[in-house]
Amino acid sequence: MAESSRSSGPLSGVTVVALEQAVSAPMCTRTLADFGARVLKVENPKGGDFARHYDDVVNGLAAHFVWCNRGKESVALDLKSEDGMRVLHRLLDRADVLVSNLGPGATGRLGLDPGALAVRYPELITVEIDGYGPGGPLSGKRAYDLLAQAESGACAITGFPDQPAKPGPPMADVCSGLYAALSIVTLLYERGRGRTQRLGAVGVSLFDTMTELMGYALNYTQHSGVDQQPRGMGSPAVAPYGAYRTADGQTVVLGTTNDREWQRLARDLIGRADLADDVRLRTNAGRVEHREELDAAIGTWSAANTLEHIQASADAANIGNARYNRPSEVLDHPQLTARDRWRTVETPSGRIPALLPPPTLQDYDPPMGAVPGLGEHTEAVLAEVGIDRAEIAALRQRRVIGTVDVEGRADGVEKARAATE
Repeated sequence: MAESSRSSGPLSGVTVVALEQAVSAPMCTRTLADFGARVLKVENPKGGDFARHYDDVVNGLAAHFVWCNRGKESVALDLKSEDGMRVLHRLLDRADVLVSNLGPGATGRLGLDPGALAVRYPELITVEIDGYGPGGPLSGKRAYDLLAQAESGACAITGFPDQPAKPGPPMADVCSGLYAALSIVTLLYERGRGRTQRLGAVGVSLFDTMTELMGYALNYTQHSGVDQQPRGMGSPAVAPYGAYRTADGQTVVLGTTNDREWQRLARDLIGRADLADDVRLRTNAGRVEHREELDAAIGTWSAANTLEHIQASADAANIGNARYNRPSEVLDHPQLTARDRWRTVETPSGRIPALLPPPTLQDYDPPMGAVPGLGEHTEAVLAEVGIDRAEIAALRQRRVIGTVDVEGRADGVEKARAATE
């Protein structure tokens, strides 16, 4: 396919077809778009990606959706129809990558299983993100971020003893999407070296991703027989390491990760040479065993000093520290402002602020493309693959493709929204 005018990055010329919803696959393809790939997001004309309707706080759009879907082109296509599948295959004829995270067995029912695709498109990279991976007793189950986090044990090490919690960000979804993107870039590199025989299908499961992120906790339990208890804003692995209230009603986070830092914290920061000399506390294992005593000492010192004084003193002592912030405070964070991390992106409801992606590449500015309305690019993309106006009109009449209104939404979206309310 012709390269999008906005794509000038390392992945310029790469076309990705996405059968995606929610967060995991959309985060994968948004990452590819950030590096210049063209992403064709194929959506059901009757409502599209269901993340479009989680809420309407972003000028009528959903916060999850605008986060994960900038820089893409939306094609509203009914894949349950034969005509819709024929159109999809015309897209795949010119694509480099297919990414999906549909429900269990959905790609197989559509005839898009990796084996069939490998025969028809030998150079197509196919990536499927699912819940639990094939071949196990849970393989057929639906899985969402919370479910994968609970099943993997992540909730058990988050929160407080007997008060488990889900980690706030959707860790299973986001990290699965990033692993999928990394796999795609790896295979594109292989193809660039002429090693096409090694191209093929990639599978990433939310459960496997979370068990990888659980590496420390699983290793500890496997070799000690102990299920470590969650420590709130602390860590079961190291001490002292946690959050403490200050004299001016703020919260400071302080931590040490080795014995030298502990000596500086005890002697230079809180003025407790007695603790620094205490043989019980010379190693991290001893400090973990006596963490309550250390937390009490640091808490007493913090409560007598302001946040500004504590952070200045900690910086002078070369002790890691941070301010506990709420999301509303991060929006105006001076580190983001000073480093010019905010941009604006277009949406069907107007321009909105958005953060640049984390990687910074010298002499490359991410395109920060628009968030698409449902079906906004359907006609243009179909025309590009050789479908003429008469055929497009016929497909629209048969409701194989959606009808876009002035807000970039497709026919049926309001019904889909009403059905979720």
